[in-house]
Amino acid sequence: MKIVILSRRKQLYSTRRLCEAAEARHHEVQIIDTLRCYMNVAADHPSIHYRGKILRECDAVIPRIGASITFYGMAVVRQFEMLGVFSVNESVAIARSRDKFRSLQLLSRKGIGLPITGFANSPDDVEDLIEMVGGPPLVIKILEGTQGKGVVLAETRKAAESVIDAFMKLKANILIQEYIKEASGADIRCFVVGDEVIAAMKRQAKEGEFRSNLHRGGTGCAVEITASERATAISAAKIMGLNVAGVDILRSNRGPVVLEVNSSPGLEGIEKVTGIDVATPIIQLIESHSVDPKRNHARARGAG
Repeated sequence: MKIVILSRRKQLYSTRRLCEAAEARHHEVQIIDTLRCYMNVAADHPSIHYRGKILRECDAVIPRIGASITFYGMAVVRQFEMLGVFSVNESVAIARSRDKFRSLQLLSRKGIGLPITGFANSPDDVEDLIEMVGGPPLVIKILEGTQGKGVVLAETRKAAESVIDAFMKLKANILIQEYIKEASGADIRCFVVGDEVIAAMKRQAKEGEFRSNLHRGGTGCAVEITASERATAISAAKIMGLNVAGVDILRSNRGPVVLEVNSSPGLEGIEKVTGIDVATPIIQLIESHSVDPKRNHARARGAG
């Protein structure tokens, strides 16, 4: 099969591992910089061009779309879809997962456990918004933030009001969420491929920090997840319409709650922590689609 990997840099660990896994299974791989693609959307012969040449037929595309290039990246993925190319994660599913509040609404509608979350536009509603999520301490998140950036823990009402007011004055879109104290600064990243959690790791925030992201100095270790956590992760990915997802879960007193569903989960942290090859199952997913395309296409459409 001919597989295209959309990635800004060939040297990235995730990109290299996907390329290695595909080549080990005797597929032809081309790594393409998403932002160097340009497109012709003519009705008769739509096409994708790259570095002055038309991209010839390929069987599948693996989108590794960073949050900063979501808009253009989704346009490129849509163009591949127009040409009948199977995308590991479809553009509409990526869009759902990137809209944090929309994704929470979809998960809530299907009964997935979530932290109590508030969203408002007017500074006049801040006081009631704080009460809505149970009061301080609470977590304030910029909707466009990634890897723990733009996430603040406000431990007092005064601090919460000040941070919310500052973000609103900057016209930043923010979420207010309850702080799950019993999680003790740890979350679980479940790596979902198809209908399975193929690897899971516990991420623990460093001392004095509440964000557990490895990019923020958190540490990771392999973890055994419960049947409920496994079912929650698989359901969350399916609701988003994602074939490949990183589902971040907190262990709360009321069971697993989903923090986020990531459509381009990194491979490096989870592979190194667990010792599990997560790249090969992604390639096997593509192979299974070539055998039974209707089943995978129906799943990729998701809900909402």
